[in-house]
Amino acid sequence: MAEKKDKAIVANQYLTFTLAKELYAIDIANVWEILDYTTVTRVPRTPEFLLGIINLRGRAVPVADLRLKFGLPKTERTVNTCIIITEVQFAGESTIMGVLADSVQEVFEIDEKNIEPPPRIGTKINIEFIQGMGKQDDRFIIILDVNKVFSFEELAIVQDVELKEDENTAESSQD
Repeated sequence: MAEKKDKAIVANQYLTFTLAKELYAIDIANVWEILDYTTVTRVPRTPEFLLGIINLRGRAVPVADLRLKFGLPKTERTVNTCIIITEVQFAGESTIMGVLADSVQEVFEIDEKNIEPPPRIGTKINIEFIQGMGKQDDRFIIILDVNKVFSFEELAIVQDVELKEDENTAESSQD
């Protein structure tokens, strides 16, 4: 007689943030920290969505504007604008990257069973970027898969920018 095992309910924590009045979330395991908006140094010959780099404790960290990446209208920065420092995985490597958000809301927990697949229509962004749809109170939250938001080519550019800036910083400190 086969035994029936109860499946454990797995809950994950997500950081919620807004872009263009829509509520998004990313797995807290991918979030390093949240920074107030700071000056971003533009890097030539990079995609438009890549705003540039910031200095994070001596490390050059690329910053992307998700509004531009998702084809949403650009907006002015406010006191709530922040940079979410995330870890993105690709090709077996990880890279640290900042993403701009209109505002950060909260960290919430949701059971995996309460995450629905992304809708095929009705979203403003590419559904390949969406891990699923979570529900909090009466609102749906678009849960992003940060490892799929940027293509291999885009992340290669980001890593190249990061390496060049780190080399420039090292050369400057030797002078």
